[in-house]
Amino acid sequence: MATQSPFSLLAEAFAKLTEKLSAPAWLVDEMQHRAVLFLNHVLMQEPEAQARLIRQKGRVVRLQWRDFAMQLAATPAGLLELAPAATPDLLLTITDTSPLDLARGALRGDRPAVRIEGDVQFAGEVNWLVDHVRWDAEEDLARLIGDAPAHTLANLARTAAAGLRQFASKAGLRETNPHDTDSTAGKADS
Repeated sequence: MATQSPFSLLAEAFAKLTEKLSAPAWLVDEMQHRAVLFLNHVLMQEPEAQARLIRQKGRVVRLQWRDFAMQLAATPAGLLELAPAATPDLLLTITDTSPLDLARGALRGDRPAVRIEGDVQFAGEVNWLVDHVRWDAEEDLARLIGDAPAHTLANLARTAAAGLRQFASKAGLRETNPHDTDSTAGKADS
């Protein structure tokens, strides 16, 4: 007799709970503004990314997941701004609806599955940005606390992230193989 994993039971309960919840409009608006500020901070550290966005000025991408959506337009400065009333040139929809599955995938380092509709050239530029632009948290932290402490904290964070990824992959392996016994799970770990 197959038993259900506690993770799958938790995922089902969380999915049912989040189906009925919706954030207040003021909170969504504030979070979107904060996200744009963060994205622009990261973009300002990458001149090539800004140059690519300058070529796409005025174009709008709509990011959507379940009931949440955010529209961003490329500015003449090579940055992003919110464009809630604009018609999107590109629609990116995250197809996985489970927040726990998304979190589990993120811990493993996987990208979520995305449905892409709209301008192919703009989609290529957005894909380049996703592939090549990274936040250098250690550099930002070094501005606050100095190079050596920032490097130490960054190493601790990388170690913790690696441990979480390893835990997520092992938990995912056991969850996807519910018929495995303890002896076969041990073989997969070694």
